[in-house]
Amino acid sequence: MAKLDAPKIVTARIGIEGSHTLATYLEHGGYESLRKALAMTPEAVWSEVDDASLLGRGGAGFPAGRKWSMLRKNPVSYLVVNGDESEPATFKDHLLLENDPHQLVEGVVIAAYSLQVSQAFIYIRGEMALALERVQSAVNDAYASGALGQDIFGSGFSLDVVVHPGAGAYICGDETGLLESLEGKRGFPRIKPPFFPAVMGLYGQPTVVNNIETLSNMPWIIANGGKAFAALGQGRSTGTRLFALAGHVNRPGVYELEMVHNTFRDIIFDPALGAGIRDGRALKAFIPGGVSSPWFGIEMLDVPLGQDEVGERGSMLGSGSIVAMDETTCRSRGVADHEVLLARVVRPVHAVSRGLGVARADPVEARERWRPPRGH
Repeated sequence: MAKLDAPKIVTARIGIEGSHTLATYLEHGGYESLRKALAMTPEAVWSEVDDASLLGRGGAGFPAGRKWSMLRKNPVSYLVVNGDESEPATFKDHLLLENDPHQLVEGVVIAAYSLQVSQAFIYIRGEMALALERVQSAVNDAYASGALGQDIFGSGFSLDVVVHPGAGAYICGDETGLLESLEGKRGFPRIKPPFFPAVMGLYGQPTVVNNIETLSNMPWIIANGGKAFAALGQGRSTGTRLFALAGHVNRPGVYELEMVHNTFRDIIFDPALGAGIRDGRALKAFIPGGVSSPWFGIEMLDVPLGQDEVGERGSMLGSGSIVAMDETTCRSRGVADHEVLLARVVRPVHAVSRGLGVARADPVEARERWRPPRGH
């Protein structure tokens, strides 16, 4: 059974009437973490985030504290928030933007204070009309209440935030493609090196790019301490994480779960979560971390929901999207061919890799062993 006793860190207010408004946010302790952070030194705020061992929730899973420490000291630097959630079947950031935008705004100010930057951009996918409206309203209300702008809460720290709508390009989910778009160019990834954002990012200046969910964790971490966050989960995968469950399940939705202590079986079959496969059918396969990740067969159901635990088996948690597919899946020619690839190459090579202690299948061997069916 799923372990469901962990605190709700980023979804605590989801479901409360008016959760997107400033009044409701303040009623439930909103902006108290920011006041606490502003009374600390920027280095002490960074230390709490580093103690939390918070991995980025956007896909790559890079530690947030380490990313912040890489920001090159410069008179001009930026914080950019990646809200271009474009991976199919991924909708966790969308949920946060629509239902708790002030939590994000507070997280952005806390991060900006720690980084000592005075300008931040929140880049949101253009199709998310309600999310854009609510985040812009939250930013306006934060300015009006003194949580943004000049001399925030009398601390001497100032920050301006711009909400920028994207135009719907999938590639802008990549941080450097997003930076190109922010500069008014065609969204297209930059070559690394030299374009590591922390060294040469927006407008050629040092830039930190963080995901919506990543920064939404900041108020809880400051309120409760980095070590309290790190006490949840296991190994490198600390805290809780949002998982967007879709596909042939009875209860699709977004679930906040403690990392590692829950498995794919838990989220798909637990009655309080996915509640099993609809119409009583059998599970055939599932996608563990967004459609860009390699698929898993049912033999992987008991793999823990952890960054390394999934990575060691040749896939990734990626965007946090889990798509369950029942026994009726793979009727089209193209998908059937993908199933052939899974059966003939990926699973056998994964099995060999696990026996050898190797993390991934060898792509060269895969190409040699698999050929498209005749007629392709």
